[in-house]
Amino acid sequence: MNSPFQLEESAFHERVDAVLEALELSLEEVDADIDAEVNGGILTLEFANRSKVIVNRQTPNREIWVAAKSGGFHFRFDGATWRDTRSNESLESLLSRVISEQSGDVISITI
Repeated sequence: MNSPFQLEESAFHERVDAVLEALELSLEEVDADIDAEVNGGILTLEFANRSKVIVNRQTPNREIWVAAKSGGFHFRFDGATWRDTRSNESLESLLSRVISEQSGDVISITI
């Protein structure tokens, strides 16, 4: 996906910070054994089975990257939502899917 929409650096950081905060809040609402920790702008989710999902910002590319057992994903803001650069899947959809897969619980993420 090549979006002509490009965030300025400060707007990018504000949006990513909001995504990480919303993700943490969304996870507080679920009844699952998931530890969330933000360190240096990187959100690490650790599950009871010791697997992890890592969500971090890639400032030069203006992307959010997600690493999960099922693979690595790159998301770019299209002016309305964060979309995977290969599949066009939304960040919310991907996070709901990979967190559900790794936790063993059905979890719907809203950010």
